[in-house]
Amino acid sequence: MISDDTLLTVSDFSVVYDVDPPVEAVSGVSLELRRGEILGLAGESGCGKTTLAYGIQRLLKPPAVITSGHTVFHDASGEDIDINALDAAQMRAFRWDKVSMVFQGAMNSLNPVAPIGRQLEDVFTTHRPSMPKGERRENAGRLLDTVGVGRDRLRSYPHELSGGMRQRVMIAMAMALRPQLMIMDEPTTALDVLVQREILLQISELREQLGFSVIFITHDLPLLLEISDRIAVMKDGRIVELDTAERIYHGAQHAYTRTLLESFPSLTGDRGDFVRGAEPATAGSASEQTARPDASSTEANA
Repeated sequence: MISDDTLLTVSDFSVVYDVDPPVEAVSGVSLELRRGEILGLAGESGCGKTTLAYGIQRLLKPPAVITSGHTVFHDASGEDIDINALDAAQMRAFRWDKVSMVFQGAMNSLNPVAPIGRQLEDVFTTHRPSMPKGERRENAGRLLDTVGVGRDRLRSYPHELSGGMRQRVMIAMAMALRPQLMIMDEPTTALDVLVQREILLQISELREQLGFSVIFITHDLPLLLEISDRIAVMKDGRIVELDTAERIYHGAQHAYTRTLLESFPSLTGDRGDFVRGAEPATAGSASEQTARPDASSTEANA
């Protein structure tokens, strides 16, 4: 039985890459996401975490094929939306309005030849076509203020902003329509640790203010321990452990989870092996790269 605080239900979800030989990148994954929760999705490159997240939004491209499972979004209105049953037009309306995405690599996701203000306004133009131009502009400025960039940057181009500011713009864009779920794919990759921490704190604060849920994808398990309510650990396309961040930190049950926890050298004492007992990546490691759609495509950004 689905509880009232459940936002997303994923049941027996599998994805196969139809290559020779076929690669099962996600195998029978089931999980529930709660309202207002930050769920961390952790695991080494190639474990299937990005494929799972993109599959939930039906952003996967061939040769990826969803072979089984259901994803149901439990809307705040009380409606249960079977994501797999939506047609193309319904899916475009569903994205950004109900579920939004912060893609990895902000510079590649933003249009380099358009001011960021216009890119933010495009979200409203596409999904709220009746909104007056002045209101679109005001909303774009408000979003930049909210994420700490400032509306004075509305006319700036992406190359005029730092990496951290560009990532904040991507977060602002994902928040534009007040979605109930934001999926963040390695949103702080390539940022220095101070900027990374500022952005993570901001994500947590915005979640508290606006009440949205977050699926946060990263290989960095210690980072997830700081910001997540619960953590799902993936290996070889399966979830091998799912528990609260506190329980995983104090008593991880699966050997692979313990390996991830030990794979970051201590600032003091013997450094040891960087990854103790880690197994080599499987053939599925190619799936994470194949999974990522062109972030500049119309469907992905509309």
